[in-house]
Amino acid sequence: MDAVSSKEILTYYLINLQLGETVQSGLSKRLASTAFTESINHHRQRQQSQDHRVHELRQEPSEGINVPEGEPRLPESEWVVYIKELQQAREDDLACARAKPSIYRISSYRKDAEKDAYVPQIVSLGPYHHGDKHLSQHLSQMYQHKWRCLRRILERTHHQMDRYLKSVKEVEERARTCYDKRISMSSEDFVKMMVLDGCFVIELFQGVKKGSFRALGYPRNDPVFCSSGGLLHMIRRDMIMLENQIPLFILDRLLGIQHGNPDEKGLVAKLAVRFFEPLMRTDEHSRTRLKYDPLFHEGELHCLEVYRRSLLRLGPMPEERTWIKRGSQKRQQHIRSVTELREAGIDFRQRKTDRFWDIKFKCGTLQIPRLLIHSGTRSLFLNFKAFEQSHFDCSNAISSYITFMDNLINSPEVVGYLHYCGIIEHWLGSDTEVADLFNRLCQEVAFNINDSYLSELSADINRYYSLKWNNWRASLKHNYFSNPWTIISVIAAFVLLVLTLTQTFYGVYGYYRPVS
Repeated sequence: MDAVSSKEILTYYLINLQLGETVQSGLSKRLASTAFTESINHHRQRQQSQDHRVHELRQEPSEGINVPEGEPRLPESEWVVYIKELQQAREDDLACARAKPSIYRISSYRKDAEKDAYVPQIVSLGPYHHGDKHLSQHLSQMYQHKWRCLRRILERTHHQMDRYLKSVKEVEERARTCYDKRISMSSEDFVKMMVLDGCFVIELFQGVKKGSFRALGYPRNDPVFCSSGGLLHMIRRDMIMLENQIPLFILDRLLGIQHGNPDEKGLVAKLAVRFFEPLMRTDEHSRTRLKYDPLFHEGELHCLEVYRRSLLRLGPMPEERTWIKRGSQKRQQHIRSVTELREAGIDFRQRKTDRFWDIKFKCGTLQIPRLLIHSGTRSLFLNFKAFEQSHFDCSNAISSYITFMDNLINSPEVVGYLHYCGIIEHWLGSDTEVADLFNRLCQEVAFNINDSYLSELSADINRYYSLKWNNWRASLKHNYFSNPWTIISVIAAFVLLVLTLTQTFYGVYGYYRPVS
């Protein structure tokens, strides 16, 4: 009888689950009532049939549960587990429908290979690394500086902390849905963390904008809030990591309270673009050319995505997706290395623009904008790629650019040649480190080479490379016209050949046509 009652419980649960979905789909109450009546009648008929079969049950002493002959034996505990699992699945479906995550966890296998590029070493922001004692001790030290920062803000604005806590509490659920993993922190701890970390970020943004943290009340020799020193660069590198983000609307609220307008939007995005600008500067004028998109404050964005969009919106946006019609030829992005392309007669030149992704190919010349590579470039590119591969509504422009450059660079000699052309400038130890950087960026990454804004350009390069005449002309140029001495030798040999032919002609001509 226990097994039968467990089945009845599961049957009732499934009926209620079906009715709930029916009501949610917008059916009228009358249809729902009719469906409920029919379901109950069907269940009563089935229960009467089961009661009739109860007399045929046989006892199993080892199991302690009555089961009908020919039916699988399931303990009562397993039926309860099934009910709980179904209920949890339904709650997960509803949560997925409501959630709009934009701050993602990096997979463990990527972290193991590039831990320093994904895991903060100086400052942690948000819940993913909050209170991680196994990480760098600098994280716990920075926690004290966050409280010092908050105290300075409260003294400067004459506000109470409750004002910030209440404002963030109003959007707590919205903030939690920005993270793709369930946050187990209590409501009080989560809100306090958002206020503490958010105020710290805003204080850094405002200090960089003013050009000095002394305008905010910090001494010149402050261990964190100073305008110079390598610590600020390391903090900036940690703050751009994907797992180390705070929703932009939280930062907007905290800055709005300081300005007396909690509903103010858009200011934090501008401050973020200016703050992270040194991570991807292409020339000395790039700061004045960075543009702010008024759509930055919409959606569940964060500083990493704001800065990424600012880089891509310096000019016309690259195509987000390339849809290939059925029956048409696929456009391949994979191209040869610089060494092979040079042998085919393709020249490389620096393109005068600060849109690092805006690569052009025309008349056998590949024009690539200048790229400055430093110690934080690898982490920046890796987090850009991780976001593009995780976020649903996102282009793969930076991933396409990295893959394109990885195809070009296959040796330190190539890096040296691109540096000679003014395309790559780096602050690393050697050209070998630069080549290794690009090769490691594209390891273990699932990327569709046909789904790229550079696919058409790559196809043009491959067509140019496949023409034999271009290879012959390039071979002649490299072998005989690569430097002034070889050019002089070729000219001298050509003149000597002409004189020899002339002498031979007149010798033969004089033999057959002697002068009378």
